[in-house]
Amino acid sequence: MKELALYILDLSQNSIRAGAKNIYIEINIDTSKDMLKVSIEDDGCGMNEKFLKKVTDPFITTRKERKVGLGIPLFKELAQLCEGNFEIFSEEGKGTKIIGTFKLSSIDLVPIGDMASTIVSLILSAPEVDIVYKYSKDGYEFLFDTKELRKVLKEVSLNDIKVLNWIKEYVKDNMKGDMEV
Repeated sequence: MKELALYILDLSQNSIRAGAKNIYIEINIDTSKDMLKVSIEDDGCGMNEKFLKKVTDPFITTRKERKVGLGIPLFKELAQLCEGNFEIFSEEGKGTKIIGTFKLSSIDLVPIGDMASTIVSLILSAPEVDIVYKYSKDGYEFLFDTKELRKVLKEVSLNDIKVLNWIKEYVKDNMKGDMEV
């Protein structure tokens, strides 16, 4: 995959398929530590210990339409390629958390990419799921929360084209041009 946003989209879609009602996505950049951290956490069905131990194998998947699941293995491989770490925590009935850390200066690190489109795609695919997206870099912090947006919108759907366009611009504007990091 050519950008982190696509990894995040893939992993978040796993959360949706796992029945998550809430997905928390965080990107944290600390240039003084030469580190980028990505985490995706959900309250979906979670995984038992046996499946969790095998989930980084590309030939292990819960999907019926194909027998290969590449999202988690590729994310793990990228983290390791970029002199970082990969961690996954899950508890059956409670949810899953995936964390990838990456050395910012790694030649193999792909750009963050279009997180605005990733957020919009997730909303379109599962408008009932609440998404919190937190982006921070060297003390700057941006938080997008669909629960808060729903309170403001009241009767207007998140899937309304005007709302989706606003979300896309709002996320882009608040990432301060860092989608190409």
